[in-house]
Amino acid sequence: MEIAVVNIHAFSHSCILTFFLCVENIKRMAKQKKYYVIWRGHQTGIFSSWNECKKNVQGFTGAEYKSFKSKELAEEAYQGNYWEFAGKDKMDSGLSKEELAKLGTPVWKSLSVDAACSSAGSQLMEYQGVETATKQVVFRQGPFPEGTNNVGEFLALVHGLAFLKKHNSKLPIYSDSRTAMKWVRTAYCNTTLKKTRSNAKLFDLIKRGETWLKNNTYENEILKWETKAWGEIPADFGRK
Repeated sequence: MEIAVVNIHAFSHSCILTFFLCVENIKRMAKQKKYYVIWRGHQTGIFSSWNECKKNVQGFTGAEYKSFKSKELAEEAYQGNYWEFAGKDKMDSGLSKEELAKLGTPVWKSLSVDAACSSAGSQLMEYQGVETATKQVVFRQGPFPEGTNNVGEFLALVHGLAFLKKHNSKLPIYSDSRTAMKWVRTAYCNTTLKKTRSNAKLFDLIKRGETWLKNNTYENEILKWETKAWGEIPADFGRK
């Protein structure tokens, strides 16, 4: 009988622990949940996953869509239009009115760049440049195996600068990475990434990027995208 009592207590303790772990996981998932509004796409409406949203905007010229952190905000946004919310995060930014006023609004006539890795395990990296106002993709490269976000952000900035120079454009270019901006200023990609057979092409691009920066001048202003005030950079891949 004593053994049975001990086993029951052990079982009860295990159940309680499992219950609390499940509750914490549910809370964490709820915090990370996003809702996606599509104003223009193959199908419009409010969607509860990025995969659903992506399916309905990919390949649609001039697609208008944005993620929101609650269903209520998404429903409110869907009643309006895309331009009311483009580049804005309708949540508490944590910034004061004075700070928001100081940051102002983005220069919409510009280029925005960003990079992303598909997952922590695979380390497949890609980067892109888009028109800030419309999110129209101007260039996109990758995926590259065994890459990092910082390297991708650096290559995206160099690619953007080279693209604008080629087209005789003096438009400013936005990045949300201070690290990449510093690497571009110094013309040196100060990454700790190790070179392997798999990412050899990536290191070739890094070398070419550094060489381009050393041998070329540009008049384009490189601007920091203020995510806290304006929401995700328009070139964001939506994988957060």
